[in-house]
Amino acid sequence: MKTIHQYYVYLLASKIRGTLYIGVTNDLQRRVYEHKMGIKKGFTQKYGVNRLVYFETYQNIEEAITRENNMKKWKRDWKIKLIEEENIQWLDLAKDWYDDIL
Repeated sequence: MKTIHQYYVYLLASKIRGTLYIGVTNDLQRRVYEHKMGIKKGFTQKYGVNRLVYFETYQNIEEAITRENNMKKWKRDWKIKLIEEENIQWLDLAKDWYDDIL
C-alpha cells in the first residue's frame, strides 16, 4: 500500500497586513510551532512573524515547492488578496493548536 504524503505551502504574518513569510513543509503543525517559539533563528524570529494566516495542501512535494517559489515572486498586494479571500480577519489559523503547551 502506498503512503500518502502531505505537504503544505503556508503564509505567516506578524500582524494584520504586517510582515509576510511564505514557506513549505511536510508537517505544518510542527513547523508553525517552531516559528511561534522562535526555535530557528532567522527572518521570522527577527520580525515576529508567527501568525498562520493561510495554507494550501499538496500531495506532491515538487508541486508544493513550485507553488512556494511562484508565490514568493508575487507582488505583496497579490499575497494580501489571497489571504483575505480565505481569511478576511487575518485570524491565526493555528491559534488553538498548542493550548496544552503555550
